[in-house]
Amino acid sequence: MTLVCHCEDCQRQTGSSFSILVGVPRAALQVDGDTLATYLTVGADTGEERRRQFCSKCGSPVVTLLAEQPDLAVIKAGTLNDRSWLSPTLEIWCDSAQPWLAPIENGRRRARGLPA
Repeated sequence: MTLVCHCEDCQRQTGSSFSILVGVPRAALQVDGDTLATYLTVGADTGEERRRQFCSKCGSPVVTLLAEQPDLAVIKAGTLNDRSWLSPTLEIWCDSAQPWLAPIENGRRRARGLPA
C-alpha cells in the first residue's frame, strides 16, 4: 500500500505537511548496509512507540516500525531509487492535515490511523 500520512509526527520528521509512505510486511523488509540507526519516539497522536530508523551516515529517514502494527514496516517513499510508480490511494490522520491541502483524487481518507 502507498499512502500519505498527515500525522503531526510525520509533519515534524519530514519538515513538511505530510509523508508519503509504502507499507510492506515487516518480515519482507531487508535493508542492506550497516548505517541504519534507530531513534525511539512516542506518537503524539497515538501514544504508541515508533522505531524511526534512519541512515546514520546521511540522516535520511528510511523506515518506521509502529508498535500498534507489529507486522508492518512503513518505508519513507523518498528513499526508494525508483519513485515513478508511486500512486497513493489512502490518506491517514486527516484530522491533522493542513487545511489548504486538497485530498488525493479517488483516494480513501481516514480521520485517524491505519485500518486494523
